[in-house]
Amino acid sequence: MEPDILRLSERIDLAREVGESHFREFKSAVDGPPDNKEPRSWRSIAADIANTLVGFANADGGELIVGLEDNGFVSGIPHSQGDIEKLLASPSTKIHRDTPLPMHRVTTIKYEGKTLLYFVVQKGSDFVHLTSDGKCLQRKDLETVPVASEHIKFSRSERVSREYDRQFVDGASISDLDIELVSAVAEQVSKGMSVEKCLQHFDLAEFDGAQLQLRRAALLLFAKKPNRWHPRMQVRVLKIQGTELLSGEKFNVLSDEEVTRNILELVEESWELLRPHLTETKFSKDAVFRAQIIYPELACREALINAIAHRDYSLEGRGTEVKVYSDRLEVANPGGLLSSIRIEDIKQLKGVHQSRNSLVARVLREVGYMRELGEGVRRIHDLMNQNDLEPPEFRTDSMSFSISLHHKYVYSKEVKLWVDSFKTYELTRDEKTVVRLGYAGHEISPSEIWEAVGIVDTDYYRQLLESLVNKGILYRSTNRNKAYSIAKGERISKKNVAQFSIRSPIEGIRKEETKESLDESAYAKVYVGNVSYEATESNLIDAFSSYGEIDNVQIPVDSWTGKGRGFAFVEFQNLQAAKRVLESKQHPVLHGRQLYVQEYQGRRRPIVKP
Repeated sequence: MEPDILRLSERIDLAREVGESHFREFKSAVDGPPDNKEPRSWRSIAADIANTLVGFANADGGELIVGLEDNGFVSGIPHSQGDIEKLLASPSTKIHRDTPLPMHRVTTIKYEGKTLLYFVVQKGSDFVHLTSDGKCLQRKDLETVPVASEHIKFSRSERVSREYDRQFVDGASISDLDIELVSAVAEQVSKGMSVEKCLQHFDLAEFDGAQLQLRRAALLLFAKKPNRWHPRMQVRVLKIQGTELLSGEKFNVLSDEEVTRNILELVEESWELLRPHLTETKFSKDAVFRAQIIYPELACREALINAIAHRDYSLEGRGTEVKVYSDRLEVANPGGLLSSIRIEDIKQLKGVHQSRNSLVARVLREVGYMRELGEGVRRIHDLMNQNDLEPPEFRTDSMSFSISLHHKYVYSKEVKLWVDSFKTYELTRDEKTVVRLGYAGHEISPSEIWEAVGIVDTDYYRQLLESLVNKGILYRSTNRNKAYSIAKGERISKKNVAQFSIRSPIEGIRKEETKESLDESAYAKVYVGNVSYEATESNLIDAFSSYGEIDNVQIPVDSWTGKGRGFAFVEFQNLQAAKRVLESKQHPVLHGRQLYVQEYQGRRRPIVKP
């Protein structure tokens, strides 16, 4: 059977569909007003090419398409053949001669009747790459930014680690992969995409003229039998009694479990293994065993995914370990920080990023398991802070990197007194978090509750609020109709409207004020793609309001540019409205872009086997 080859025109189709990213950039070859575009100077375009490719090589590699506008419109390259030849030579003529780029592909293509230039550069492992005029640049999500070369330098000992997931593996074939899992990812990238084309799209495989050759990253991510290709594709979870691990007669490990899978399955199965350890069960005064969450789930999940994504897989003797002590949770992965990253920068939340496993990180990011690269630590820190817990602790040496989450509150004196006044109600940690939001008469919005608690499940949100209502603590201070009116008037999501308040025991609990249903609607969320970077929440509300009442709009924002990342989530009041959008044959056009809508598959669990 002949392999399904991803042709260059199809790569362009996919690039336009998914938009710019940490691994992809579009550059225009024209300039001027919309009705009078003129060719840009070839020298200016050549400089852009060099800057972008240097930025990619100093980060995680990537592809550059010249002749596309930022929104994917095909403007082409209206230059002479001589100028085009000069542009094709830019990856060598505009690069410092001592730091040549690891170019993978340089070519032209006729696409929709216009000429485009297509460049692919791999992640550099030999040099800190510079432009011919000495500029050191690095890709940071959607931007190519200047960076000190000292931040990128690395020792020769890291080369094996950095190149591990990009190596081709002799004897490996597609039959060694979990085809259903690859198919699920392919369908998520583009409906109807074949397994072979998906692997080529992510640079996990290349056609050598006879067959597809698989890179090691393909096996790490999708192998049916991961132990055949790596002896420690595993996460081990230990529950330890006390604050340190003891041995011999004092051995204090209460449970020791591990799971071995390919990376995409390992993320979910190790999470299910860890999740029960994030709660503690206590016997309450009313003779009922109650489970209380002691760590923000999203923070723990983020730490686990980062460990799996960034561990040094070239160290094949150890896997990722999670140790749950009495006072903290510690996630450790093999391999210290890359020498281009300082632990001081991590502690100062500078958003520094270098992917040891660039191909693995690319797949995890583009299918939804990871957010902006380099933002995981900030996210964990914010979640711990929102839950009034101590900030995360980081440790590293030449052989490992770990992050510890401590179960220690850091309330201010005033807030602690406020929360302590509810002590007789035996509140769970999440209930205390909601109560804390109501300190000093603050009126609370649903989005504040979701963010502060780290909620990922609508049912849990309802249960949490109903529990507080039944205890007479939470009540609706702004009725539902008024909340909708405010949302419409200010063109914001209803979830962002402050509408709940906390009544303290000192004022006296009056349960009769809480009888209005807090949330009767069945939230229905859809994924919206091909969203322009300038789109706002109100733009999307206007675009989709004809389908039904909208409760919330989320536009993930790039941390460096402050702009959207090309997609959004729209949450309707009920399932019927979401169904109307999904069944619509013509979705709205926003800022000149045809939006496309897909069923939302979960915030952190986007991959589902057929």
